[in-house]
Amino acid sequence: MSTADQSPLESEAKALVQSGRCSTSRPYGNDTSQRCKWHGISCNAAGSITKTILSDAFCLSGREWVVEYMSSCNSSGELLPRRGSLTQLEVLDISNNYINGSIPPQLGRLEKLVSLNLSWTGLTGPIPPSLGTLTNLRHLQLSGNQFDAGPVPQILWNLTALVTLSLAQCGIVGPISSALAQLTNLQSLSLSGNQINGSIPSEIGLLSNLVELYLDNNMLVGSIPNSLYNLTNLKCLDLGYNELEGSIPPDIENLKNLSFLSLTDNSFTGHIPLVLCHLTKLKYIGLGLNQFSGSIPSCLCNLEGLIWLDLSQNRLTGSIPAQIGKLYRLSYLNLSFNQLSGSVPDLSSTNLYIYEAGGVCNKIYFDPFEGNEGLSSPCITSSRTSRANNSKISHYIKIFLPFVIFSAFSILSCLLFSRFKTKNNRVGEQPAKNGDLCSIWNYDGKIAYEDIIAATEDFDFRYCIGVGTYGSVYRAELPSGKVVALKKLHRLEAENPAFDNSFRNEIKFLTEIRHRNIVKLHGFCLHRRSMFLIYEYMEKGSLFYNLRDEVEALEMDWTKRIEIIKGMAHALCYLHHDCSPPIVHRDISSNNVLLNSSFEPFVADFGTARILDMDSSNHTLVVGTPGYIAPELAYTMAVTEKCDVYSFGVVALETLMGKHPEELLSLLSSPTSLVNMKLIDVLDSRLSPPTRQLVARNLVHVATLAFACVNQQAKSRPTMKEVCKEFLSRQTSLSFPLRMISLSQLVKQEMHIGESSEICPV
Repeated sequence: MSTADQSPLESEAKALVQSGRCSTSRPYGNDTSQRCKWHGISCNAAGSITKTILSDAFCLSGREWVVEYMSSCNSSGELLPRRGSLTQLEVLDISNNYINGSIPPQLGRLEKLVSLNLSWTGLTGPIPPSLGTLTNLRHLQLSGNQFDAGPVPQILWNLTALVTLSLAQCGIVGPISSALAQLTNLQSLSLSGNQINGSIPSEIGLLSNLVELYLDNNMLVGSIPNSLYNLTNLKCLDLGYNELEGSIPPDIENLKNLSFLSLTDNSFTGHIPLVLCHLTKLKYIGLGLNQFSGSIPSCLCNLEGLIWLDLSQNRLTGSIPAQIGKLYRLSYLNLSFNQLSGSVPDLSSTNLYIYEAGGVCNKIYFDPFEGNEGLSSPCITSSRTSRANNSKISHYIKIFLPFVIFSAFSILSCLLFSRFKTKNNRVGEQPAKNGDLCSIWNYDGKIAYEDIIAATEDFDFRYCIGVGTYGSVYRAELPSGKVVALKKLHRLEAENPAFDNSFRNEIKFLTEIRHRNIVKLHGFCLHRRSMFLIYEYMEKGSLFYNLRDEVEALEMDWTKRIEIIKGMAHALCYLHHDCSPPIVHRDISSNNVLLNSSFEPFVADFGTARILDMDSSNHTLVVGTPGYIAPELAYTMAVTEKCDVYSFGVVALETLMGKHPEELLSLLSSPTSLVNMKLIDVLDSRLSPPTRQLVARNLVHVATLAFACVNQQAKSRPTMKEVCKEFLSRQTSLSFPLRMISLSQLVKQEMHIGESSEICPV
């Protein structure tokens, strides 16, 4: 049949075939008359293609552009126009791929388009004005590309149907136009990580439907316009890392739905307003690196859902409210470098300290009170004493004590500096060789690139601390004294779109999530000749290495191992339940859990992470580390959060046993074989059995949860939120001595020792 004889609908289908995306192995091959029966194709009543959703199994790298869902498909090529052949298309998602060239103006012909997502694809050139003709567009996401520097094209403000507009890290320069007031349907606006200057326009207050507003990491000046406090639907407000000033007025009380507030690293003054205490839905408060004065409002401690509180580097005085110890969900607290005085209150009910029998407490996270000369804390003193008393050979401590003190001071300084996130867009404001990490928060790393090369002597192997399948990890000490880890892509792999996409995927997730047990990304460089990511340095390396090193394994006593498992659980609970939409890591293993000098765990390597689409089946290729992959992926290829739960259970058992539980997992299909196997016999024999009742109780509790997580049936596994709740549950004494408890009892949960708790810190 000639082209002239084809119907317009068959021409649409032919365009898909010619694009190279429709597999001829499907049941109907490339028969265009059967187009609506093709895998992943949706048609309207007239038979016109409205959506194509191909799973990762159909993602073929090196092909031309195609209109479909291709998110995270490891695809490359050019975004070539198909001359409007698919004019009925409603959704186009090519995010998280590597696309050459610029956005073709012909995309403006897709008049029915409702959702366009080209985020993190490496696109260059201008944002074409033709996008402004897509009047039906409700979701426009262009974040993480390398567009020509300039303001937001004025015509985009004419897309009055927009509900989502994401232009983060797009090279935008200049002020925010007052024309944004036309987007009255907008619910989510992200302009983070650009070079936007000027003030926040008062017209922002006309966007009455706004739920999320991200203007962080720009060059904004002036005060917050009073009109912003009219946005009563706001849940997330991030104005951090700008040059804003003024005080926070009482009008902020109008933002009743606010759960996330960040004003970090600006020049705000005045007192912390008491009306913040009326915002009962607040979970995250970031007011650090400002000039707030006065005392900490004690009423903040009435915010029962508070997870994150950062008031560091201000001018706060007075004492720390004693009620802060009642914030059961508090997972991060930073009051450092103020002028606080008095005693540190009892924090035993929070997740900041672990209190043991006899009043001894072990501090397991960085000191949130450092830099307050007037503060005193018995816990800090006792924890230092406890660490000293736990040493196995006091003789060596006496010999190396000066060295240990010096090293500890250096490490603490490193960690402290890395937590104070610097402004990421002042490329032209800093000298070219100061080594400041903020300069890496752009695509070419102009400022700090020379310092990175000098610190590693052009990535000399002497600085290499680990080699993986597609990259090597280097330790680098910059001129500022900061120590960082660099993950550099091998030269050959840098030319492979799949590995390039993995890098970009990791950047995407680690710049959008915040959690104390997730590794922190300080920056990246995406030069073709040198691609690397810059992380917080982890002194102890991977959990895998520490479990297999005889010296380090002995250093990880039972209490430390339990805390490592809990930290992993909190990180996954955050990804699954506090991120919207949820994030599945997909590669949880002992190699991807890193430990700092205090054996605190940090989940790393988000190269294969994936956002869960609650309205789709989430089918995917099987990825992950053999031995940690959930069994159902072998036959369903459907990703759910329960895949991470299984992997977590494997790592938890590995941490307790000191080796991979391969043999033990093979026995779970035959529970009777576990009756005569005792828990004490599978625990790491390099450590002495626990003698304290509390430690034994915790081991049994963790082991019970681990076995529940590796249940062969995904639906029978607990969620990570349920696991975290169990960790905080009140425990009773063991019914049997530890030496008598069998694995069968644990698998059947006959040793369940916790009472349900409503608290789940993430």
